[in-house]
Amino acid sequence: MSEKLYAVQLGKAKLALDLSDGSERGEYVDQDYILHVLGRPHRNINLMYTYYPRDKDWPARMSEKYKGKDINSVWDYPYDDYFPFTDEAFECMKDVRRHGQDITLTLTIDCALSDEELRPLARKFRPFGRMRIRINHECMGGWFTHNKRYSFEEIGAFHARFTRILHEEAPNVKTIFCAGFATEKDGPVDQEDAFLEAYKTADIWSADRYIALHYGWPLDIAEKGKEDKSFNYQSVEKTFMHFVYTYERLKKLTGQDKPVVLSEFNADGDVVGPLHQGNVMRRFVERIKAEKAEWFEALTMYMFRDRGRLGLEIQDPNNPAVGIAQPMLKEYRELLNDPYCMPSMELGEEVQLPLRLRWGGAEDAEGIALPIVFEKSPEFCELYFEEEISLMMELNGQWFYKAPKTMFVDLMEAFFNKPVADGTQLYLHIFATPPEGVNEEAATDYFTTMTKLPKLRLRFEPAGIVTDR
Repeated sequence: MSEKLYAVQLGKAKLALDLSDGSERGEYVDQDYILHVLGRPHRNINLMYTYYPRDKDWPARMSEKYKGKDINSVWDYPYDDYFPFTDEAFECMKDVRRHGQDITLTLTIDCALSDEELRPLARKFRPFGRMRIRINHECMGGWFTHNKRYSFEEIGAFHARFTRILHEEAPNVKTIFCAGFATEKDGPVDQEDAFLEAYKTADIWSADRYIALHYGWPLDIAEKGKEDKSFNYQSVEKTFMHFVYTYERLKKLTGQDKPVVLSEFNADGDVVGPLHQGNVMRRFVERIKAEKAEWFEALTMYMFRDRGRLGLEIQDPNNPAVGIAQPMLKEYRELLNDPYCMPSMELGEEVQLPLRLRWGGAEDAEGIALPIVFEKSPEFCELYFEEEISLMMELNGQWFYKAPKTMFVDLMEAFFNKPVADGTQLYLHIFATPPEGVNEEAATDYFTTMTKLPKLRLRFEPAGIVTDR
């Protein structure tokens, strides 16, 4: 490893990729596993919860509380069948941030809650850096509890009220308003009059769109001829243009210009078949690139592991802790490594230890870069540490997490499927993430002082070769 050391700045991708992890259709999968499967962290991990603390059943999970009872739809419960938002949720949030990612919290929440109830909740988000909260999403529909209990006007007013409270109590948090579309040029957005104040106060505009969706899952099977009764689908071009029309309409309606995110996106394998899902995802990204739509900030893959066919993995019906990789997973990994979707990495001036590293978030961090020359593709590439700090590291396109008390990291995973040519110089990029997943109270950034570099064990031949003689 070279004696030289350089500053490096982590920045934004042209199109960020986010990932949903857990919902009413699947369980949370820990970030260590996802990182090894996909090879790099996402910008945001979307966690989905529900919060109805005034309800008599709270905080029960509805599918467990009403198991065995006559339920005709996943939306027939007293409140939404996400995991209840309790203290356990914060452990998942910490896991996300330790692994170099920011949090998007999708929260279906009772619109009857008072300011006095909302303010303590908002203050709990202060230590979690640059997180986002998507409040009462898909609120132009009729399936969620918030739409069943409240009018569109009440939902819009609650979103604006909770946004103002969050801006006051947790200024590190941005809010997402996720509703409907304008389906034609210069046409209205769904419920735009009722939602006008919510669009104005929210930080980000959003909508969910599945190019294909089996919305009858899990109560029926999507069969040809059941369109509009059990499932639907539409073209990539039509889907993209609905976002264009919506963005242009909202700018005109509000007099504002805000980033747009697609908060849930996929092409359901129940409809298009598991062999074609990845191709649909790629075509949609290519359409965004062709348009050079800088306002289209990010899309969220829904989801990592699913009990149906909306996951990069399907949950094994014999064992919920096991995921079965789908063909789309390989194509999605390729998309993660598309330069258009990767965060920027800008090399700076030469620096020396000790050095103060700053973690602002997945799109804003200051780390170090160590140049390494590889005589040829290695047989062993290992790091040995002396400091108990939390790190995210990248080498040859593969990212690695080091927990504070982990003193050894094997980097060979970076070369299993991607050997390097003789004489290649690569940079080992190192960033320091919050070891507990949180910042100090209300701090935007987390700082770590690094005083010692890890020791590199780099070998280009195996220790011994076994032959048949």
